[in-house]
Amino acid sequence: MHRLLWKVNDPMNVQTPSPNPMQQIGLANRGFIRLYEGQLRALGFAVAQIPVLVALKQSEGLPQAELVRIARVEQSSMAQLLGRMERDGMIQRMVDPADKRSRLITLTDAVRERMPAAYAVMVQGTAQALQGFSAEEEATLLALLLRVNANLERGLD
Repeated sequence: MHRLLWKVNDPMNVQTPSPNPMQQIGLANRGFIRLYEGQLRALGFAVAQIPVLVALKQSEGLPQAELVRIARVEQSSMAQLLGRMERDGMIQRMVDPADKRSRLITLTDAVRERMPAAYAVMVQGTAQALQGFSAEEEATLLALLLRVNANLERGLD
């Protein structure tokens, strides 16, 4: 195993998980993505598209800058992602009624129709990841992760 993720702690050279919580969060994230990535791909979605899809589903259209903020990615990465999504017929760009010089990004009807199946895949993956957790443990985990993310966001500001 990779030395950064594992430490040796016994004379027989048995590897045990690192006690570093951030490494464990990274491992959990990668494991979760691997769990549902193939199923999402079969539905025509990519993991990187999820934040954009969710944001657009909950709106009547958003400018690219707002999607950058929501997804927490670089402008160039968002431009590439949106370019691929537009090419694949997932999004469309419309003139902003409030500012004719600006464009809003919206989901196509075809993507909206497929989204419930993708949502079901993610719900199933979450259930598998949290199998055996009590409701209280899930709430505690969520509260702790929200604090970690808030700390990281403050560090970026």
